[in-house]
Amino acid sequence: MARIIGGIGASHVPTIGLAYDRGRQADPAWAPLFDGYKPVAAWLAAEKPDVLLFFYNDHATTLFFDCYPTFALGVGERFPIADEGAGLRGLPDIRGDVDLQAHVGECLVNEEFDLAFLQNKPIDHGIASPLPLLWPHTPDWPGVVVPIAINVLQYPLPTARRCYRLGQAVRRAIESYPMDLKVVVVGTGGLSHQIHGERTGFNNTDWDLEFLELFKSDPERLAAMRHAEYVRLGGAESVEQIMWLAMRGALNPEITELHRTYYLATTTAMTVTLYANEANAIPLAARPAEAA
Repeated sequence: MARIIGGIGASHVPTIGLAYDRGRQADPAWAPLFDGYKPVAAWLAAEKPDVLLFFYNDHATTLFFDCYPTFALGVGERFPIADEGAGLRGLPDIRGDVDLQAHVGECLVNEEFDLAFLQNKPIDHGIASPLPLLWPHTPDWPGVVVPIAINVLQYPLPTARRCYRLGQAVRRAIESYPMDLKVVVVGTGGLSHQIHGERTGFNNTDWDLEFLELFKSDPERLAAMRHAEYVRLGGAESVEQIMWLAMRGALNPEITELHRTYYLATTTAMTVTLYANEANAIPLAARPAEAA
């Protein structure tokens, strides 16, 4: 039986990918961000999951506002990484598992989630920015990706609770898959930021840190919040946090935060977090050096 072993929350700022491609990992402005991913990458290397299941959003790369579904599941053996205007990135196509993707899709439809299905379509920075910081890619990625796109761009959006329930349904789908697979769920986007209008450049660190605490201990409170409350507290684009709630719904009710980096250097708080799917896990910082 497939099982979910943990979860990752990650910003998907497009400039992360640009800085990575240009070798700026040691640049003083970028080093804190890249260093924050290293413990998560090390944990993935040690745990060797077969699958990363991403909750992300497409930024009008594959999906467009004339036909933008609430939820869309990517199906394919390979997904090209989109050229978003800066040229092809030199990364291999993202690997997929059609049997697993089809199983997840069928389970979600049977639980009355009306999905769109995208076959072999390009994937943009919603996944491609954090992915090479999490997994090595030479000569190829070590596992497969299940991409689930969530509409956080064009209103009406799915509610925070609907996304939380989507994650719970995904967990049931994974656990009903007969193959022995280790799965990590990833929620991307956020945290506080606004990139247009009178509040351009808005951030709210106090709310970001409160969100991260509630995410661990009281996700039901976050699921009960309305979009307007997310926007008021964190800016218009912080509504992306509902994708983190989908990831949280796929985890156990009680989890342990193994790692957190919060770095506010530009227009958004760039964050990476790691959660073990059990309440008594030892945080990375408290482990012996050889085990971390």
